Amino acid sequence: MGYTKDLWTRPEEQPDGKVKRVPNARWGKGKRWLACWLDPDGNERTKAFATKTPADKYWRDMESARDRGEYHDPKAGRKLFGDLAQAWFEALAVDPATRIRTEQVLRLHVLPTFGKRQLKAIQPSEINTFLAKLSETHEWATRAKALGILQGVLDLAEADNLVKKNVAKSKVIQRVKPTFEKVEAWSDERVFALIDAHPDEYRLFPIIAATCGLRAGELFGLALEDIDFEDQVIHVRRQLKRIGKHHVFALPKNDQERDVPLANWTAENIRLHVEKYRPRPCSLPWEKPDGPLRAHNILFRWHDGGFVKDRNFSEEVWKPAAHAAGIIGPPVPKQRGQLRYNTTGKEGPHQLRHYYASVTLADGVNIKELAEYLGHHDPSFTLKQYAHMLPDSHDRAREAVDRRMFRPRLVAGGT
Repeated sequence: MGYTKDLWTRPEEQPDGKVKRVPNARWGKGKRWLACWLDPDGNERTKAFATKTPADKYWRDMESARDRGEYHDPKAGRKLFGDLAQAWFEALAVDPATRIRTEQVLRLHVLPTFGKRQLKAIQPSEINTFLAKLSETHEWATRAKALGILQGVLDLAEADNLVKKNVAKSKVIQRVKPTFEKVEAWSDERVFALIDAHPDEYRLFPIIAATCGLRAGELFGLALEDIDFEDQVIHVRRQLKRIGKHHVFALPKNDQERDVPLANWTAENIRLHVEKYRPRPCSLPWEKPDGPLRAHNILFRWHDGGFVKDRNFSEEVWKPAAHAAGIIGPPVPKQRGQLRYNTTGKEGPHQLRHYYASVTLADGVNIKELAEYLGHHDPSFTLKQYAHMLPDSHDRAREAVDRRMFRPRLVAGGT
């Protein structure tokens, strides 16, 4: 049974035998009333108050919560966010690349703001302010990752009874939604010029990107055994992925294999490429640097015979070809006199995925099919990104209504 203790007085027996409370050495110092109760483990817990009424109420509430099985240790939330975040991160079960990205956002953005805060002190308003400030300098993906980290750490805090509820999941927290700039697909002429500008050894790269919509990493990991000439499909089974300083073979983005239609023109170009540059086995770890080795007859090899690294390809093949095609300007001197191309991030291989989307949508491929071909996790994502590329349906709508509503007497009220 709980009780309230008076910290400023002590019992003293009077000459008449009665006990009277008299001031002790703490009289007038600190809070006077101490709420005392037993926690679920039978240990006595206390909390000091300035007045007696709230102390009485507090220990009664705590014991009532204990009896209902809803007890929460009021001192538990004093643990620092940064300490729990470390434990949460160490137990995180994700692929190595996601782990690296999570560590970066945790270290660079989340911990500087919340690392030294007590868990119980973090408020939804502070999280909103943090996300708003982050939006001034970083894209939505970084903000979404930061919010995901906050929610994950505070989920663990809630599960461990360090806090009563996860404030990062409060209804007032501003949800982070993907933002899309209107994609402008390149013209046929620009794509043809880019293909022609590539050296013969790598010309198949923009051809497949423009006609099948594969990502760069998927193209670097594409093997001869993935090309099904008979069924006219490409089996997208892996990507070449960088994890820190290492490269591995891994499942495509979203961990989903897929099949992409293979056009006759593309298939013929693959055959010609294979005749000139016969694929040879390339062995790399699977999914993580210490994963089991897997060998595949990849279509693209670097000048030294090894696999193609994205940065090398970008600087030595893609950008020179983009310059020759009139997409970007000439290289300019940078640090130590080195020549580098100025780009805006909108002139890379990903633009050929947009081109593929524009071509297929214009010819009647629906959004659901396109999402499957591109390897998007959700057709709604594809729709948001490419809705403006859908053919104008006004004429088709008019014709559909006319076909359904047509009658010999053409107009209402006619004779």
